[in-house]
Amino acid sequence: MTLNRCAWCGDDPLYISYHDHEWGVPVHDETKHFEFLLLESAQAGLSWITILRKRENYRLAFDGFDPEKIARYDDAKIADLLQNPGIIRNKRKIASAINNAQKFLDVRHEFGSFDQFIWQYVDGRPIVNHFSELSDIPVTTALSDTISRDLKNRGFNFVGSTIIYAHLQAIGIVNDHLITCFRHAELS
Repeated sequence: MTLNRCAWCGDDPLYISYHDHEWGVPVHDETKHFEFLLLESAQAGLSWITILRKRENYRLAFDGFDPEKIARYDDAKIADLLQNPGIIRNKRKIASAINNAQKFLDVRHEFGSFDQFIWQYVDGRPIVNHFSELSDIPVTTALSDTISRDLKNRGFNFVGSTIIYAHLQAIGIVNDHLITCFRHAELS
């Protein structure tokens, strides 16, 4: 039996696995929150499949996405990362990962967890959209605009509204699986 999926995942096994098991699943784990934030920021200007293919390299290079460790990276660690062919070797994106780890910890300190902070915007309940075509799915919304602005005001970077909307989809705050996709009903 063939499952109906969102067309964006195509036939790449890595993309299909991500679509079927992660995309749109509500996240409440701090490390996973930071992982998606770091990866979405690294993705800026690139395709998501490029980042998925480098995800395990990122996991190794960035200490399992541990924000406490990443927040303490020094110039020597940055130099090592810039030599790592397994990740996107962009100095601004690497610096952003370190900065955002520090800001992530600040948010955790203020709110008790990043999870509390991010889910407050939807009162803890995912937004379930009912799109029938990929072209119906927005790249930004008023919600992503608001969260992006808040994160920028808190000192985060590489967190524009488009990146944040993709982040909200990834962590399940927004369910943008098409109504014809088997995951839409499962996550609703």
